[in-house]
Formats: sequence, structure tokens, C-alpha cells
Amino acid sequence: MKLYLLRHGIAVDRIGGPIQNDFQRPLTEEGCVETRMVAQGLKRLKVNADLVVASPLIRARQTAEIVGEILGKQKGIEICDALAPGSNASDIYKFLRKFKDLQEVFLVGHEPDMGRLAGTLLWSGPELNIPFKKAGVCRIDVSDIPPTHPGILKWFLTPKIISQFSKNGPSLF
Repeated sequence: MKLYLLRHGIAVDRIGGPIQNDFQRPLTEEGCVETRMVAQGLKRLKVNADLVVASPLIRARQTAEIVGEILGKQKGIEICDALAPGSNASDIYKFLRKFKDLQEVFLVGHEPDMGRLAGTLLWSGPELNIPFKKAGVCRIDVSDIPPTHPGILKWFLTPKIISQFSKNGPSLF
């Protein structure tokens, strides 16, 4: 299975007015534009999405919806509580088990959890720090869920890298 770990796009910083808590913070306009650019770059790289799964927080759901729309998953996204901040890999594995026959799955979540999940999938120790920029994405291939062998990190892209190769043509790899 190809797992794409994606951090949500840039979100509103402040809580106040209609935004009563962290759960409700939406993407900013810049966050929407950047996430759209990342998704379009992934599409040019021929990335597919059999399934897009998001944290229940608004900013992650919005990010997942943009990715799903651009990669052709108009049927919607799955919400996984285990992708909310403070999650652990075993709960994510339990959720993913029912989708074990799918080939390409996006997981949209938060930092530092995405970095920790990447480290767990790669069977690294806690000293491995993989910080995800907002709208940053990596691909880790695993043989099964839960992984019985270390995953393989195929690539890790920031929005800046994707914007650079977008300007220079579709051939990044």
C-alpha cells in the first residue's frame, strides 16, 4: 500500500468570533491556494487516491476535500478520529485495516503527529524527526497494515519543492 501522509494547509491562527476552539480553525485563503497547488502537483506526478482520510478537525477536512477533488475522489472523504492531534499509530492501523485492499491512501492530519506516524511506519526510533511543513506530503510504501516490515520512504515534498518543479515542468522524479 502506498500511504501518503499530508499535513493540513495553512489555517487561521486566532480563536475568536465564530471560531470558538482549535477544532474549528479553517484554512486561510493562502492555505486553500497552496493546498490546491500541492494537489495539482501530485496529480501531474500521476499520484492517485483510492481513499482520502482526514482528521475530524476542520482544517484537515478542508485539505482532504481539496486533494480529493483534484485527484478525482468526488465521492467524499473518510473521517478518522485517530488522525486528530495526539493520536497513535495503532488506532490509525485499526481504522486502515478495513481498507487493506486499497493501493493508494491519503492520511491528512497534524504535526507533530504526521512526523511521528512517518517515523513509526519506517520503524525508526524516537530520534528520527520528520517535520512536515503545512501542506507537506510524503509517500511511504508498506507491505501490510499494521506493517510487519519497515515501510519505505519513497519521497518527501514540501509545497516549496512542488511549486519549483511545477514551474520547471512535470518531471520531478
